Amino acid sequence: MSSPAERYAAAHDRRRDPSPHLRHFQGDYGFEFDDFQVRACRSVEAGRGVLVAAPTGAGKTLVGEFAVHLALEQGRKCFYTTPIKALSNQKYHDLVARHGESRVGLLTGDNTVNGEAPVVVMTTEVLRNMLYAGSSTLTGLSYVVMDEVHYLADRFRGAVWEEVIINLPESVSVISLSATVSNAEEFGDWLTTVRGDTDVVVEEKRPVPLWQHAMVGSRLYDLFAQADGSTDPARRGDSHRVVNPQLARVGRDDFRAPRTGDRRPGRGGRPPRRPRGTYTPGRVEVIEKLDAASLLPAIVFVFSRAGCEAAVQQCLSAGVRLTQPAEREQIREVVEERCAGIPEEDLHVLGYHEWSDGLERGIAAHHAGMLPTFKEVVEELFVRGLVRVVFATETLALGINMPARSVVLERLVKWNGETHAEVTPGEYTQLTGRAGRRGIDIEGHAVVLWQPGFDPTSVAGLASTRTFPLRSSFRPSYNMAVNLVDRVGRASAREILESSFAQFQADRAVVGLARQLRRSEEALDGYSEAMTCDKGDFSEYAALRQAIRDRENALAREGTALRRAAAAAALEKLRPGDVIRVPSGKFAGLAVVLDPGTPRTGPVGSDGPRPTVLTEGRQVRRLSLVDFQTAVEPLTRLRIPRSFNPKVPAARRDLAATLRAKAPDDGGRRGRPHGRRGRSGAADDAELARLRRELRAHPCHQCPDREEHARWAERWFRLRREADQLQRRVESRTNTVARQFDRVCRVLDDLDYLDGDDVTPSGRRLARLYGELDLLAAECLRTGQWDGLDPAELAACVAALTYESRQPDDAVPPRLPPGRVRDVLADMVRLWGELDHLESTHRLDFLREPDLGFSYAAWRWASGHRLDVVLREADLAAGDFVRAIRQLLDLLDQVADAAAGSPLRETARLAAGALRRGVVAYATLS
Repeated sequence: MSSPAERYAAAHDRRRDPSPHLRHFQGDYGFEFDDFQVRACRSVEAGRGVLVAAPTGAGKTLVGEFAVHLALEQGRKCFYTTPIKALSNQKYHDLVARHGESRVGLLTGDNTVNGEAPVVVMTTEVLRNMLYAGSSTLTGLSYVVMDEVHYLADRFRGAVWEEVIINLPESVSVISLSATVSNAEEFGDWLTTVRGDTDVVVEEKRPVPLWQHAMVGSRLYDLFAQADGSTDPARRGDSHRVVNPQLARVGRDDFRAPRTGDRRPGRGGRPPRRPRGTYTPGRVEVIEKLDAASLLPAIVFVFSRAGCEAAVQQCLSAGVRLTQPAEREQIREVVEERCAGIPEEDLHVLGYHEWSDGLERGIAAHHAGMLPTFKEVVEELFVRGLVRVVFATETLALGINMPARSVVLERLVKWNGETHAEVTPGEYTQLTGRAGRRGIDIEGHAVVLWQPGFDPTSVAGLASTRTFPLRSSFRPSYNMAVNLVDRVGRASAREILESSFAQFQADRAVVGLARQLRRSEEALDGYSEAMTCDKGDFSEYAALRQAIRDRENALAREGTALRRAAAAAALEKLRPGDVIRVPSGKFAGLAVVLDPGTPRTGPVGSDGPRPTVLTEGRQVRRLSLVDFQTAVEPLTRLRIPRSFNPKVPAARRDLAATLRAKAPDDGGRRGRPHGRRGRSGAADDAELARLRRELRAHPCHQCPDREEHARWAERWFRLRREADQLQRRVESRTNTVARQFDRVCRVLDDLDYLDGDDVTPSGRRLARLYGELDLLAAECLRTGQWDGLDPAELAACVAALTYESRQPDDAVPPRLPPGRVRDVLADMVRLWGELDHLESTHRLDFLREPDLGFSYAAWRWASGHRLDVVLREADLAAGDFVRAIRQLLDLLDQVADAAAGSPLRETARLAAGALRRGVVAYATLS
């Protein structure tokens, strides 16, 4: 313990230099820190939380590294969390290089390396699980860095970030690193609410300027120009608010080409040609153009795995070579060293030789279907400048440190998992943010390739938009519910969830709605005063007028519905050969029924019968209730010849002639409803008559200013309805997360996972199961679905809870393993159906149906079959296969933990051991 004199000297030093740790930290770097980095680091040193929102490549991770430095200096712990395992692995290697292996650990589910080190890199899910389990590893924790914290908007995984932020001990400082978002202050306010003092540091300026271009044919255009139309590079900094007039002219000429001028086809029936030089440049041409302009290295975003691989092959076939002999030797050494552990028999299956050939030429693909080791080698070689061009899907933009001098977007439409959609401004900024390497490039370049229909103004809008709000995707899960109830009880858990960012944003919206509601109430008071009448209570009189109006509208709707029902009933009675008169519409007149359009069994559809008729004008048409506002009756019947074919004009002509000759002359009256005409249901309605009598007897009925008062009353009623709708919206948003938590708890009560504030033994098993189908996994354990299975069979069954097929729903039914496992999978689907029904009764929709698409592949791999056989049968890329096995391993480890004390625990461990072999084992260690 230090002496009083030493403590006094330390306090004196702090007053003289408020940031001694920062000054020491800066000395380890060879450059001056930016102002936003200094401000953020000072907040961390002062013991405050901090949110740093800055563009890709701005250097915000330096603030997280300062938290690591502080923890080591103070003898405390720092956890560095990331959203994906690949980023965790990368950050682990970075920190090991700076601080040494003994002081840095890694926890990702796949890897456990030095987990009790003072600095541990982990995925956010691992930290969430540690918090719920009360892990002793949390002892001494002072700092948590949440890298890429904007992931909390992720639809499927975002809740994890909020769970961690809410549940971390108060003594822990949270350093949140985010991409640029437009509501950083709102997010910072929430962090202050749940974590205490939190400083918001926003940096909008990129450290390396980014210039926007469009490549049309072989020509590279600047996207923006100065106000006078100049694109002089020396003046680029003056103004970039005007679309380049030259590029705009190309866009206009291209737009007009197929529409104006000579529209006739050219020779050979070809469409008219576009303006000279206006075409989509090929991939080889793009690379050659960038290389000539010294704009390599480049990342080319293709948005298709197959497209990425095809692009590499196109470049290799064209003889593209971007490396020198010495560089090729370095590449070969890295590849052979990193892949030395992959079994020789698997290298051919993985396309190793084609992949390495591309690398040695300086060209590579990067996508989720690649083996993780292959992707990591591409990343390493690209960062070292040995690979010059990477064709990538958008997954490359998710956090991996892999900047380039240029970024190319082949098109501005991509598959979002459900449909082909245009790239959003946020996605465009994230993708192009890779361009410009800090400390290497003085500027970065984003290039969009011309495509038919290219609109420079739209691209300029994408490049200029800077509004990317962060929206919470938080909702309570079953696992979250049992863990929170177990820790703090149901009432306190409810309060904790009400502090989520989701509820914070909902409450903020409620503030605006409540303000609008108050204004409406004030206006209502004014309207009420304006309709005051000295004859009596005009609000009472106005209510009578409104009641009469409502009753009349109801009767009108009722009459319409009755007429529609009568018309539908009459149409149902029609038979082929019936002659009718269509009373209205463009087919009004005589017609003979060819097909009544009603099903022989079952109810008529919501649109009613759809009879097919031949009109007297010889047209065959399908009619609907729209053509029959009233009931219709047959006028007579005709015999339709057996040989009648509606597609033959002569047959139509003959039948139409018979129709006109034999139809009786009804003067157009037949087909109309019988009974009184011009009299509505309102004329006989007793309630309406009573209201009208009360209205005439009311004293305000005699007021000379009655209609003036009535106009104010109508405004009052209209605003009252709007105010009531606002009130309902306010009520629907208040406590929304807590109400959803209540519904989750009621499901768990029904299934005996919760008993009030007590968590049952089944609930404690559920508390150890994390994932989208947590409750279904727990039910499989509780009902003994997996008891008695061998390890490979268990792997097949558990895979149905982790895998999600990329194939459409109408794809060929998946192949299943033989034997008992088929019955178990069927029982799992049935069990899901029961849970789905229970959820619907409680107005929840959390559990997707199990996907059996990977069960056979998991069974084959766990049974020891070769990689080439498994991949061929499953029709999967190596990277997809390894990722699916990793997800399966995560859940099998959880199942083993939850099944403690039962034979299933050992089966789950054996299944995991059988899966961790070959490329899976190697990928796990990489």
